[in-house]
Amino acid sequence: MKYTTIVNNQTIPVSQIPEIPYDAFFELNAGFVTDAPELHCVNYFGYPAGSKVKLICCMADDLHHVIHVSSCQVHPTDQLPSLASQLFCFEKFEREIHENFGIQFTGHPWLKPLRYAHNRKDPGQTIANYPFYSIHSEELHEVGVGPIHAGVIEPGHFRFICNGEQILHLEIQLGYQHRGIESLFLSKTRLSERVQIAESIAGDNVVAHTLAFAAAWESLCGYKPSPMLESARTVALELERIAIHTGDLSAACADIAYQIGSAVFGRLRTPVINFMQEWCGNRLAKGLIRPGTDQYPFTPELAQRLAEVLLRFEPEFIEMNTELFKMPSALSRFERTGTVSLANTTAIGSVGLAARASGLSRDIRSSHPYAGYHTLKHEPIVKRHGDVYSRLQVRKQEVPQSIGYVRELLKSMETSQTVATPPGTPAPGSLVVSLVEGWRGEICHCAVTDAGGELLIYKVKDPSFHNWMALAMAVRNNEISDFPICNKSFNLSYCGHDL
Repeated sequence: MKYTTIVNNQTIPVSQIPEIPYDAFFELNAGFVTDAPELHCVNYFGYPAGSKVKLICCMADDLHHVIHVSSCQVHPTDQLPSLASQLFCFEKFEREIHENFGIQFTGHPWLKPLRYAHNRKDPGQTIANYPFYSIHSEELHEVGVGPIHAGVIEPGHFRFICNGEQILHLEIQLGYQHRGIESLFLSKTRLSERVQIAESIAGDNVVAHTLAFAAAWESLCGYKPSPMLESARTVALELERIAIHTGDLSAACADIAYQIGSAVFGRLRTPVINFMQEWCGNRLAKGLIRPGTDQYPFTPELAQRLAEVLLRFEPEFIEMNTELFKMPSALSRFERTGTVSLANTTAIGSVGLAARASGLSRDIRSSHPYAGYHTLKHEPIVKRHGDVYSRLQVRKQEVPQSIGYVRELLKSMETSQTVATPPGTPAPGSLVVSLVEGWRGEICHCAVTDAGGELLIYKVKDPSFHNWMALAMAVRNNEISDFPICNKSFNLSYCGHDL
């Protein structure tokens, strides 16, 4: 057997993962992507194993709801054939492995550092000397945006190559923050510290990333959350989706100078995040989710309060969308702007909202269900045109769907609170893969423990890792003035990339 098969949030001994030669590893994982469109790579990473590097690849089968895990050992001085030379969806994974360990992937489209982390293998490769793509022509010009932006935004550099106002090429370079998130998971040994690190991965995805950490940790410890705890976490996740989608619609209205829409959507977001503060004392839900514990029980009083918030929210949200999407001036900016084809979306390996807007049904809530989604039977909302309009339509339709899920969960949740017990200690020599569908898309946390049960590696993958290239493809042949609305329609995470 060349691989082992697990389900979401299942812990297995690392010794159960077959270790095969790299050529077989290459053939296996390339074949997964080539032969079955329902398979995609949710994580591919390496970690030190003596003088060698152990590579682990996790391929999710969305049709059969399982994850295929394979591994191999290579030497850092090896030159290995590049998976990305055949399948572009592996491009960033290989760049990260190269940056961390110095492994050379021959045939890679452009092997260069990904994040410029402090612990990179070659400190001589600096972000100041980043090798941007360039075209030498008297008819073309370059436009640089960032890494310091005019608005309140995180650092990232966008380099446009334009012919007049038309964008021919966009290269996006991140990696300015050097937060060392994954290293902190190893150096901070207290569970309370680690869960706060998970909360800090991306401020607009606090619930999703913290839930991924909690689920991974609980699985390693052999702990099963109560149905009440699972339902409360699912409610929090869907509220995060409602709040951010509504805020993104506000931002899209601002970018087309539709001030009424911007103001109304912005106002509608406020009571949703204010409810989170009522629940746990923080509008971003920091402190709400803790492995094996229920610090802020979801009481009947909170359920009644949330029902009232949603009752007022929903009709105004629908009314504002009705006004927005019947305006010819708005539709002229949204439709056929920033289009990404299904073929390009698939080749890039896009996930979440960006994938579903282009016709690729990729949603962990239905393909690898967890928490309350085992009973909700989620049906992904999929659009076909891959433009700004489609990405906003996904948001517009997912919000009422999420409201329906919250109401369904409120009906079925227990009225009496259960006492949660803290999880035990992590299993030694084990691996767990935790997948969560945040509002932006698929989040993956992988943990490997050593012989003593301590974390050997903790690997985080935010959906933006896959989707930044989709933004670069979206703006090609658009005017540079369309970049802001294209960018907002994706709303990708800088900090989710700069781990």
